[in-house]
Amino acid sequence: VQLVESGGGLVDAGGSLRLSCLASGFSFGDSGMSWVRQTPSKAFERVASISALGTFTTYEDSVKGRFTVSRDNNLNAVYLQMDRAETDDTAVYYCAKLQGGSDGSPEDLRGQGIAVIVSS
Repeated sequence: VQLVESGGGLVDAGGSLRLSCLASGFSFGDSGMSWVRQTPSKAFERVASISALGTFTTYEDSVKGRFTVSRDNNLNAVYLQMDRAETDDTAVYYCAKLQGGSDGSPEDLRGQGIAVIVSS
């Protein structure tokens, strides 16, 4: 079972970045997926989740209207489009597999993480 993130890096405040996660080793189309981030203060927060078929999504309040989570079950991939980036979005972002198909399910696996730095 593996989750591999890509697409992180440095972005100016107000800019955009797209994170990707490729999954393998499990039935991707049966699993909800999330993006979780760890901020410099070490707090973890789930920023976005998507149900197994992509029908339902949820977002943490601070990213609503700026971030969009999506998935392609044919490619075993989940994405996080980050628009209008803010310095508070600076964090290590992790792709996470959820235990069930719902976007509200708990996590049971995370990737290795990828850093996003938003400069002012």
